[in-house]
Amino acid sequence: MSGDSERSLMELAAGVEARDRRALARAITLVESNRPADRAAADRLIEKLLPATGRALRLGISGPPGVGKSTFIEAFGLHLVGAGHRLAVLAIDPSSRVSGGSILGDKTRMAELSRHPAAFIRPSPAGETLGGVARRTREAMLVCEAAGFDLVMIETVGVGQSETAVADMVDLFLLLVQPGGGDDLQGIKRGIVELADLVVVTKSDGDLEAVAGRTAADYQAALRLLRPAAEGAVRVQEVSAVTGKGIAALWQAVEAAAREAETSGARGRRRAAQARSWLWSELSENLLAALKAHPEVAGRLPELETQVAAGRVSPPAAAAVLLAAFRKG
Repeated sequence: MSGDSERSLMELAAGVEARDRRALARAITLVESNRPADRAAADRLIEKLLPATGRALRLGISGPPGVGKSTFIEAFGLHLVGAGHRLAVLAIDPSSRVSGGSILGDKTRMAELSRHPAAFIRPSPAGETLGGVARRTREAMLVCEAAGFDLVMIETVGVGQSETAVADMVDLFLLLVQPGGGDDLQGIKRGIVELADLVVVTKSDGDLEAVAGRTAADYQAALRLLRPAAEGAVRVQEVSAVTGKGIAALWQAVEAAAREAETSGARGRRRAAQARSWLWSELSENLLAALKAHPEVAGRLPELETQVAAGRVSPPAAAAVLLAAFRKG
């Protein structure tokens, strides 16, 4: 790395730690970049910022389409910044197959929160990454922590078997469900319910208020079966983003869960396990990229894919051939 490049990275890191929003946006753009030339710089930037990270409470927000994630985050976020917190929201949007960019753009769906000086909202396209999170969400989260945000929320694309990846990078995982507990319990994969630290029943107002109450009771009963008491109780909260009902109580529940995790050492153990998971994720991604870029593998791959598609070669046999070519190189 040239001296000019190193100085530029030092200035960028200093800008992030000085809470300069332009520097923050530039830093996240760098760590999210897919350009090979940017990866070394992004890794160096994270190394420089690492001592200033780790002090924020990390929250994951997930739920089925239509549950009102963005509406909830705006109401919850406004309550938090009003209480003196600094909040960063990493909103992972569905990706356009044509441009690769975000389709929805959560800044347009959280208009009031995005204007608040203590809040920062960053929409990012999910791309082809499983888990409803962008591949570089972890790095973006660390950049936000280095910029002094004491709360970081990650909003995922939706909910499903592969959406549980967000739980591997947060301290507390909030699962949003809507009134109508029976249908939700059938429709949501058991695995993601078991991962939840808090279940939040949204839209608890007007004609749906009574239904929301029954839904909360249904989930409370179901969670007693899914999560033994030895694992810690999962809190179920009703909220309304429209009236503000339950928003303050939810934050109290989040604070209580965070204190319990800190006191018991569970948060430290969870973050250590997440760091190991991140290491293996990076190894897997980088090894696959190296495999695809290998000259002999790249030369043989199209023909082997054709043979596999035609049923003339089994996928395991083709994989063995490609791995042998990779090892020889």
